[in-house]
Amino acid sequence: MTVALVVGAGLLGALVGCALPVVTERVPARRSVLVAPFPEVRAALRTVGGWVTVAVTAGLFAAVTARFAHDWVCPAYLVLTAALVALSVIDLRLFLLPNRIVYPLAGVSVVLLTVGAALDHDLDAMPRALLGAGAAFVVFAVLHLVSPRSMGFGDVKLAFVLGLFLGYLGWGEVVLGLFLGFLYGAVVGVVLIAARLRTRRDHVPFGPFLAAGTLTCVLVGQTVLDWYRG
Repeated sequence: MTVALVVGAGLLGALVGCALPVVTERVPARRSVLVAPFPEVRAALRTVGGWVTVAVTAGLFAAVTARFAHDWVCPAYLVLTAALVALSVIDLRLFLLPNRIVYPLAGVSVVLLTVGAALDHDLDAMPRALLGAGAAFVVFAVLHLVSPRSMGFGDVKLAFVLGLFLGYLGWGEVVLGLFLGFLYGAVVGVVLIAARLRTRRDHVPFGPFLAAGTLTCVLVGQTVLDWYRG
């Protein structure tokens, strides 16, 4: 049964990945994502980047489903995954994390996590999730005030959502997931500077690294924390 769910989730992820170009192209342009036709899908599937998006989304959907196969919060984490892929694509291209994605994602996430927690008989996790969201928002807001150039307010708003999902899993996951985001960003930044593809003054979008750190923690965070704690 679990194998069937994972395979099905992978196929669903592939379909979502095919549809994401509609979101990544239209949302920044402030156009409706529901009005046909959808030429963005065909155009994206003619590019390597389009197929990479499909493959990454399919793989992440399968992995997240394997992680939460027996939990009702699984749909919430799948919604998060799809949104993070879309936001990463947009941020890499335009240095933008659109409110039209982040705000609805925050509202839907609270509802889905609450319903899932209730069905999983784990409502005690929700106060921690909300506190994690608030803590992440405050920390990132302070960083934004200290250095607006290195920490955009879009990252601050996204941190609320990431803290929500990481907080649902535990306080250790909040720290680890956000730490990994900074670590990935630092490593990639150093590599780009060493390869002379960027300079210290060039801006690098932080959203994709936060997304990568969060998803890494969602998938293997418990294993990493168990190893760290001995």
